[in-house]
Amino acid sequence: MIEYIKGEIAELSPAIAVIDCNGLGYAINISLNTYSAIQGKSSCKLYIYEAIREDAYVLYGFIDKQERELFLLLISVSGIGGNTARMILSALSPAELINVISTENANLLKTVKGIGLKTAQRVIVDLKDKIKTTGTVASTSSMATWMNTEVQDEAIAALTMLGFSPAPSQKVVLAILKEEPAITVEKVIKLALKRL
Repeated sequence: MIEYIKGEIAELSPAIAVIDCNGLGYAINISLNTYSAIQGKSSCKLYIYEAIREDAYVLYGFIDKQERELFLLLISVSGIGGNTARMILSALSPAELINVISTENANLLKTVKGIGLKTAQRVIVDLKDKIKTTGTVASTSSMATWMNTEVQDEAIAALTMLGFSPAPSQKVVLAILKEEPAITVEKVIKLALKRL
């Protein structure tokens, strides 16, 4: 079993990273969360989950073990496959997903493309206790902003496209959203440009 793959980033898109590991290129399915973490870097280390089926051999890669752990929990839920789990982890950061499950916010979870109310409720029922037992706890800054994931992600993506690196952009955007939770994406970007 592959634990992780470390190497040069040969190609990168929001859905797939091709990692060149000693001349062998691995096409790895990634979430937007992992994409924003490795974007702009020349090399990276991704923790791997191998999905081996009759018709396909698919690799899923994650920036850290916590994201992979959440992915494994998600695919253990009936009706959720690898691509749906990746979609959930692209829409919500690991910390936000933990908050959504622990606060039983099915409405926020069903805003993810491909997730209906019944599936959202099943995810919460199946994983609520597992999340508590794994001891995975979200930080207070992410708790304050779990409602505005979309605004946060759009603002960070826009700032990244403008040439700012993702980490400082995320820090500034989180700070702005903590001060003004009901702010629009445009206002977040304008304020962030003044602070970066």
